[in-house]
Amino acid sequence: MDNKKFILSLKKGNEASFKQAYLNYYDKLINIAKRFNFTVLTPQDFVQETFLRLYNKKELLNEDVLFDKQLFTICKNIIINHVNRENKIIQLDPSQFQPEHEDSETGIFEERQEKLQTFINQLPEQQQKIFTLHKLENLSYKEIAAITDLSEKTIANHIYLASKFIRKKVEDH
Repeated sequence: MDNKKFILSLKKGNEASFKQAYLNYYDKLINIAKRFNFTVLTPQDFVQETFLRLYNKKELLNEDVLFDKQLFTICKNIIINHVNRENKIIQLDPSQFQPEHEDSETGIFEERQEKLQTFINQLPEQQQKIFTLHKLENLSYKEIAAITDLSEKTIANHIYLASKFIRKKVEDH
């Protein structure tokens, strides 16, 4: 299928075309994302976000531009936006946020941990389990896949959805 026909079928919401895009480009996007060093999210998180954005913004695709170029640009922009947000957070001067007493710092940390656990408890059971194994117990997608008998792509999707849910909850509070 030529580029123009492929993009038109994506714009129409053709499920087979999305599957083909996912299968053909997942590993390439993972390799792009692996070039960056992230503190919270994984390359799989960015690839999932890329395909989600592709689906949600499919009407913005341009039939006159190569599909892979558009897809790589979406992924690159998501990564750059995240890196910029991460850098803003890291560049804040910690001395501005020093509490008066060490006890209040511990209290704030414990309060945040409790809130995080509350949000995690609101996740569907499977997402809760996978998110906890990955983010809190630092298991890799491969290790979680072996434990749960799910594919690494399914694990990545669960972690992405759980992370998105928790981020939204944190922003709302």
